[in-house]
Amino acid sequence: MKPLSARALLLRSRGNSDSGKVSFIELFFDLIFVFAVTQLSHSFLENFTMAGAVELALITMAVWWVWIFTAWVINTLNPESKHVRVMLIVLMLIGLIMSSSIPKAFETAGLYFAVAYTLLQVGRTAYTIWVLRDGSQELRINFVRILSWLTLSGVFWIAGGIAEGETRLALWIIALVIEYVSPSLGFWTPRIGRTPTTVWNVEGSHMAERCGLFIIIALGESILVTGATFAKLEWSPVTLAAFAASFAGTAAMWWIYFDSTAKTGHHFIAHSSDPGRVARSAYTYTHLLLVAGIIVTAVADELLLAHPVGHIDAKTTAVILGGPALFLLGNVLFMRIVSGVYPAPYLFGLLALAVLSFASVFLNALILSGLASLVLIAASLWGSLFSERLCRVQTAPAAEQVNGTV
Repeated sequence: MKPLSARALLLRSRGNSDSGKVSFIELFFDLIFVFAVTQLSHSFLENFTMAGAVELALITMAVWWVWIFTAWVINTLNPESKHVRVMLIVLMLIGLIMSSSIPKAFETAGLYFAVAYTLLQVGRTAYTIWVLRDGSQELRINFVRILSWLTLSGVFWIAGGIAEGETRLALWIIALVIEYVSPSLGFWTPRIGRTPTTVWNVEGSHMAERCGLFIIIALGESILVTGATFAKLEWSPVTLAAFAASFAGTAAMWWIYFDSTAKTGHHFIAHSSDPGRVARSAYTYTHLLLVAGIIVTAVADELLLAHPVGHIDAKTTAVILGGPALFLLGNVLFMRIVSGVYPAPYLFGLLALAVLSFASVFLNALILSGLASLVLIAASLWGSLFSERLCRVQTAPAAEQVNGTV
């Protein structure tokens, strides 16, 4: 096999009709994360406590981070090259181990999770440096900086996998802080400095589509939970109403993101003078809230279908309202970053959910979930009009002047 030495074969093409397309190998790679998202929601249902919520947040952050870092790499490299395909298939095998260990990550499988996660992050970055040996020197040095940070965090991941209980939790929190802070610092490394965002020549349409596909993965889990739980129940007007409320909420979240948020993001990033800076904050960070909101909503849907009427406890109220709230908050921050504007439809949606939290003591799960779904539906319809008007009257450079530093 002839080595990939030509720059044209190493890097994703730019500025043509195929540059933004997602390849079949990327879709194949995403199957691992379908499994991972399923593991996250089911693990939380089995440990539906405050400690379980903390663990869910930590593992969700880790799963998202390994996926988005891989998406950034494939935004740079050509997924049709054999080198990249081999890398993604090997990452899938390691990712399957990581995903399988999620339910016991804070018990007996902690070391398996930590080693698999570290191999994904460090191994992928080291391999990318090797692939780029005959490519862009500036880009290769950037990945050297990234490798330094991921190696440092990997020490804490593995140390946490060896430790137990609260020590494991503390070490893994430190590891996540290291990884989440590093992009905002430009992956600053002694002697070689930091990476300017202009180095990231982002293919905006590809990044938008990749993140949109992950949102579909998360929404798919919500659909699977709703359908699988409903199929086991005795059908009645109450269970049918619960089923309808669950589906309506999921459909509204799809509408909010794909008819408003995603279109706005693509428009403004495509016209940005520094797309790397905007994309880093908009896609890398805020989409975590969107994914977390959908996962929590999937948990709420299963609880709703199991117990639609009767007394509702505080934990169930928290997930019924908390999932949509996280999702709307993620959309607010994304729109603010890319356009410099706070979207009124989603802010009012958050306010309406806050009002429902006070009224929840008088409601059962079915009514509360139905009202939360109505809030999402209203936000989706209003958000579509808001987004269309925003894209017509405002351009990215103007937004960046309003927004300042992203």
